[in-house]
Amino acid sequence: MSVAKTTEITASSSKSFEDAIRHGISKMSKSVDKIEGAWIKEQKVVVKGDDVTDFRVTMKVTFVVK
Repeated sequence: MSVAKTTEITASSSKSFEDAIRHGISKMSKSVDKIEGAWIKEQKVVVKGDDVTDFRVTMKVTFVVK
C-alpha cells in the first residue's frame, strides 16, 4: 500500500503556460521522488504595457511518500 501527498506550487515562464508547468515539475522533482501527476489549479498572465511578460501556473503536485 502506498501513501501520496499533494503540495501546491506556483511556477512561471516568459515563454508559455506549458513551459511554466514543465519548469515547476522539473524543479519539484529535485526535492521529491515519485511524482505521480499534477492538477493545474490556476493560470495567470502578467501584462506590462501591451505585452504579456510572464505566464504563471498554480498547480497541485501529487507524489508518493516513502
